[in-house]
Amino acid sequence: MNHQPGSGYNRDISTQLQLFCSVMEGSELLSKVFRRASTVGLGDYYVGAGCLAQTMWNYLSGYEPTYGIKDIDFAYFDASNLTYEGEHEVVRQVLALYADIPIEVDVKNQARVHLWYESHFGYAIEPHRSLEAALNTWPTTATAIGARWEPATGWTVYAPFGLNDLLGMIVRPNRGRITRAIYEKKVARWTSCWPELRVIPW
Repeated sequence: MNHQPGSGYNRDISTQLQLFCSVMEGSELLSKVFRRASTVGLGDYYVGAGCLAQTMWNYLSGYEPTYGIKDIDFAYFDASNLTYEGEHEVVRQVLALYADIPIEVDVKNQARVHLWYESHFGYAIEPHRSLEAALNTWPTTATAIGARWEPATGWTVYAPFGLNDLLGMIVRPNRGRITRAIYEKKVARWTSCWPELRVIPW
């Protein structure tokens, strides 16, 4: 692997967090995304998943920061309004905020994922009880991660499996929800962009 100096792999969590936040701030795209997100007025949200992992993989591989990033996941949690209309209004606000960003922004209320998941993926899931509980189920240990930046408090990072797989460019399945087919489809795309990845088979 072509890790840049100070990759943080097999280091203490404080060092890893410092590196993670530094790399996110070093991406012109994500720095803009994080700072604007703080103006939406959603208390319970994260920017997360692939866009964060792929920004780190790009840093570790020496690629341009936005290389291979297909979309930006914007996850929030509002159990008080599970209507499509309520989610659509938040989607409208967030997309307007990022109208000049050339990468698709995918906004989802994690409190209502169970309402459409079966029709989309073919099997039912239980409702998530919190935003963090939703992130716990994201497909791989490296991409089960969310972060936000607030002017008053700085960075908040939620990574239920830690940062070591992310910083080691290790793709490991999180079998809490996904199927083998979903995992292998993701792995095929990722390894075509980042051949340096070490993939743990299903």
